[in-house]
Amino acid sequence: MVYHGSIVTCDEKGSVFSYLVSLGGKIVFLGQELTKEYENLPVTELEERSLLPAFGDSHIHFSSYALFAGTLDVRTAHSNIEMIDMISAYAFPNKVKQVIGFGSSAHSVDEKTLIQKSELDRACPGKPVMIVKYDGHASTINTCLIEKLPEKIKQLRGFHADTGIMKQEAFFAVTDFVTAKVSLFALLRFMLEGVDRLADRGIGMMHTVESVGFALDMDVDLVRFFARGLQNAFQTRLFFQTMDIRKVQKRKLPRIGGCFKTALDGCFGTVDAAMLEAYLPNTEDTATDNRGILYYDDAAVIDFVTRANRAGLQVEMHAIGDAAFEQAVKAIEAALMDFPRENHRHTIIHVCLPTKEGLEMIARLGIGVAAQPAFLDWPLEPLSYLEEIMGDRAYQISPLRTMLDMGIHVSGGSDAPCTLPDPIEGIYAACNHYVPEQSVTIPEALRMFTYETARMSFDEKERGSLEVGKVADFAILNRDPLSMKKEDLRSLAVEKLILSGRNYKKGQTLGNLAKRAIFKK
Repeated sequence: MVYHGSIVTCDEKGSVFSYLVSLGGKIVFLGQELTKEYENLPVTELEERSLLPAFGDSHIHFSSYALFAGTLDVRTAHSNIEMIDMISAYAFPNKVKQVIGFGSSAHSVDEKTLIQKSELDRACPGKPVMIVKYDGHASTINTCLIEKLPEKIKQLRGFHADTGIMKQEAFFAVTDFVTAKVSLFALLRFMLEGVDRLADRGIGMMHTVESVGFALDMDVDLVRFFARGLQNAFQTRLFFQTMDIRKVQKRKLPRIGGCFKTALDGCFGTVDAAMLEAYLPNTEDTATDNRGILYYDDAAVIDFVTRANRAGLQVEMHAIGDAAFEQAVKAIEAALMDFPRENHRHTIIHVCLPTKEGLEMIARLGIGVAAQPAFLDWPLEPLSYLEEIMGDRAYQISPLRTMLDMGIHVSGGSDAPCTLPDPIEGIYAACNHYVPEQSVTIPEALRMFTYETARMSFDEKERGSLEVGKVADFAILNRDPLSMKKEDLRSLAVEKLILSGRNYKKGQTLGNLAKRAIFKK
């Protein structure tokens, strides 16, 4: 295949070429003029369009995203009354045994309150209902579900029987309880639909964090089975959300961590991200000295990272508040002092509120950051809310420009289902930070969602930029982002995804997936 037009390579030099030739699934030529070897081949003219490396998503909860996308997404509701109608309309015609939904927020509905148990009881009195909050760290459940829960869950921190709102350990336990009842065949079907949605957004690689509730960690093995059976050359890099290194070694996986059991703190939406200074007292948490929650003490985190590092694993951990960020940095530092590794690629997820000293340390130690720029322009968690809970500290969130200037490797992701897996949205937000001085350039933002994502999983020699010898994974966009104003980036759209030189083909069946996964050599 020969392409002519704006070939945006996202390589280290920011090269832009006029021609790209792919053969046998690899890039064999890049240049401003075709050589005689290729000049008689048919050419695909890009015209006003552009060709870039396929995008990557460096942090996604893929099975959860697929499940919610295939069931009930309530984030578009403008009121809790509308949400009640959406739940009722979904629950009864579909004859589902339980209702799982995603996207409730107090900030995007007229009532300005999170939906309560009493409202879910009215929407669906006879079936268990769990509506997960937009940030993935809390949920509301109805009376029917509460009655089915084991007593041990009801004793956990964050369990509120009166409102039905689940937080902290209670939220994670309830999520495990509910998702364990999801049919694996249904989940696989949702996953096939989900990967097609990612492809529609130009995504050819995802770093997915897995392990939520299934017995024997079946969801981890299901994602491995799924990745093996895909008919397209879509790339999956799996992080096992556990601190039990033996589980990872048993499956011969090279990566460990993510959120859930490797989350060091909560989030801003639930006012439990771990902070060095207290939240402002006029928040939903009435404590006058609320500093959020660290799920583990320093010794436990250091022990986990030290053992994982000694085992040669790549580690990543969720840290949103500055106290959690400091804990993560110090744990990785201790592990590398115990067992030095030059090319470890350990990563901290989110890094929403980093400290200056911590950033200096991760720059020195080569620790990466898996950022979600779409958080910066998030209707479900607006800047006005962040100002309310933390004052001026809201303007220190996600200092992308600072991190890049310090030489820190920052990759781009979505944290889907929290935000939708749409790299263009992330690129727009990174270039239009609400603190203008922390915005990045368009080439830098493109590289965050291409090269840096590939680099984070040791794939940069094969993918992430358009260079001779690399795999022919690329996306064709409707416009050339390098010729656009940053304010207009949302008008970009993906027209085609090409993986290993072949057009992405949608609509794979479960039978085809199973056959490929079982018989693939």
